[in-house]
Amino acid sequence: MDTSFITINTHSSIRLQNKQGAVVYVDPYGFDSEPHDADLILITHTHFDHFSPEDIAKVRKPNTSFVMPAAKMVAFIEAGFTNESAAFLVPYEHAVPYPGIPIDTVPAYNVSKKFHPKDEAWMGYVITIDDKRVYVAGDTDDLPENHDIECDIALVPVGGTYTMDAREAAAFVNALKPAVAIPEHYGTVAGTAEDGKTFASLVDPSIEVVFKL
Repeated sequence: MDTSFITINTHSSIRLQNKQGAVVYVDPYGFDSEPHDADLILITHTHFDHFSPEDIAKVRKPNTSFVMPAAKMVAFIEAGFTNESAAFLVPYEHAVPYPGIPIDTVPAYNVSKKFHPKDEAWMGYVITIDDKRVYVAGDTDDLPENHDIECDIALVPVGGTYTMDAREAAAFVNALKPAVAIPEHYGTVAGTAEDGKTFASLVDPSIEVVFKL
């Protein structure tokens, strides 16, 4: 399956572009350049490596649309984002924040770690780009309620410490059964470069693993 429309700047800073040229970022972070090409920016949660106002300023345009977790609305408003520019959502919502790019929000939290509590209602996203459903997991553990997510491509964290580690992520992907799995969130803020290889070695051979980092 073609994944050339997906790039990862670093860590879990993900960029998608549809055939009409619309650009979606999830958690823009770590930019040296200033592309100012974002039509839609999705934020999974408020940790510095996912909600970076400095990096958002480098990719946003005057008319960029935003989606952010409703539970942290005050933090986003204090950072300058308003109801006019952003949709504040919770898990299990469906929205079309940019024409032709529907999204579904899904839970993202830790089961036995303190970093991403369930009651924060932080999110992952299933983004429909052209005819493909792309699941961007956010910072999460392997959640049984997410095993029913229907997606063609899954981008999952594998670095451990704050999220699933490589073995847990592989087990999750094997349950999810996408056509393609892309490991992220490793090698910089968390995890090592080897985590992607470990993940790939444990994923079911019927699932294609593509590296973007």
